[in-house]
Amino acid sequence: MRPYFLMITWFFGLIGYGVQGQNTFGYSVSLEPVVIPNLPGIHSYAFAQHEGKWLIIGGRRDGIHARQPNASFPQAANNTEIMVIDVNERRFWRTSVNNLSGRLAEQMQSTNMNFYQDGDTLYLTGGYGFSATANDHITFPHLTSVRVSGLINAIVSGNNNIAPFFKQITDDVFAVTGGQMGKIGRFYYLVGGHRFDGRYNPMNNPTFTQAYTNQIRKFTLNNSGTQLSYANYSAVTDPIHLRRRDFNLLPQIFPDRSVGYTISAGVFQINADLPFLYPVDITERGYTPVTSFSQYLSHYHSAKTCLYDSTANEMHTLFFGGISQYFYRDNTLVQDNLVPFVRTVSLLTRYADGTLKEFLLPVEMPGLKGAGSEFIPNPNLPQYPSKIFKLNNINQNSFIVGHILGGINSPSANPFSANQTNTTTADASIYAVRLTKTAPLSAAEMDGKHNYGVKLSPNPATTEIRAEFYLNRPVHVQYFITDSSGRIVAAEKNLTVVVAGDNRLNISLPAHLPPQVLTVTMIFDKRYYFTQKIVKTP
Repeated sequence: MRPYFLMITWFFGLIGYGVQGQNTFGYSVSLEPVVIPNLPGIHSYAFAQHEGKWLIIGGRRDGIHARQPNASFPQAANNTEIMVIDVNERRFWRTSVNNLSGRLAEQMQSTNMNFYQDGDTLYLTGGYGFSATANDHITFPHLTSVRVSGLINAIVSGNNNIAPFFKQITDDVFAVTGGQMGKIGRFYYLVGGHRFDGRYNPMNNPTFTQAYTNQIRKFTLNNSGTQLSYANYSAVTDPIHLRRRDFNLLPQIFPDRSVGYTISAGVFQINADLPFLYPVDITERGYTPVTSFSQYLSHYHSAKTCLYDSTANEMHTLFFGGISQYFYRDNTLVQDNLVPFVRTVSLLTRYADGTLKEFLLPVEMPGLKGAGSEFIPNPNLPQYPSKIFKLNNINQNSFIVGHILGGINSPSANPFSANQTNTTTADASIYAVRLTKTAPLSAAEMDGKHNYGVKLSPNPATTEIRAEFYLNRPVHVQYFITDSSGRIVAAEKNLTVVVAGDNRLNISLPAHLPPQVLTVTMIFDKRYYFTQKIVKTP
């Protein structure tokens, strides 16, 4: 799985009930196991596919990482084999990464690489693991391209001369693990993630250095000829809303029919070692935190797939298992701040008016599975270039939309906090995901709205602004102000308990700042965010 370096917050409580709602996703979901004899377990890998065969690179062969620095991410559990899987023939082939050399072999056995398949090319950036070259665990500062068809054919034919199918360059821009890659138009996007060097420990002892990118990095790539290169690089920085890793990046078609991505959840908030609840939308014009909506049922990287109904202009995303701060028990929504493994299968729908709704589906993963797994889409179904399925162009009443491969299998909900990480394993399971047309299902609908509205005034402002808000109960409140470059210029990081009823908070603006647009973000109850632009005048 994507390493999540959790600082434990001890809390467990019941926070409410789901209501039965009618969703518009007219399909039932079922999981059908596919058995391939002797297939090894794997999680947190990168994949591509070509003509029905899957290419699997990197990842790990053990379970969730241990709490002890000397036992965390051992080199012996790296996935040192590049695999090709034919799910239809129920067979696989493999070759060693040691058929490559030096830095290339090191990166190709790392965990949590950021990756994107563009035609016959798989692009890989970063990843975390032991480097013999550096004699330490590092985040690899490399961008690598792979010719997918050539590598697959070589491995299947038993040809170990695989180096000609790789190109690699080195630049710290690509030293990212736990982020995600995408593409809009001709630009590639490297979203979120962090740079982690050294050995993990849960007490923040000085065995490592860590820096979140807090960025969306954007560039073009040139893979022609013998030399891989990048150009037109730019980045936007936001240490509040983009401080994310280990999330799901969802390709999207938005209500105005534009294309882009949505950052779904991820960790960790700047003010608390807890997941984010709200998403962030990304288009070629920029990014937008959707702080008015809370997603409760999926918070870490897991298998997911996106489907678009062009007639209704509705964007659907299915999430399969993984790790979440919230889950259902006996029809009650439970909050567990230890952030457990869950069996949940959920649906997130964006409607034509832009409204987001989340549903608990009446099917579960066959165990505490899904974290660090990937969804490999059925290439025979009609898709948009961003790999969103065209629901209206699928004529079958029942079809396999894709497969879930691997992930972490855990026998208990919280093995990390209980220091039982050795009970978890890399899963060798494959599940075919079948969708069957049906009447829209009645499912538990999550109330993703919150009532933490804020009035900021005056705007424009010179020296001070006033935040006015109403609370129906006392909660902790914090604020952060960032400048136009994304730098935090003012903050109240210590938790302030604000009373129920009408509240007014005076916030001073830094006097030394020149006129510009500032972003004010207020955080309520370590969960709910409000953000607004303020113009600072002389």
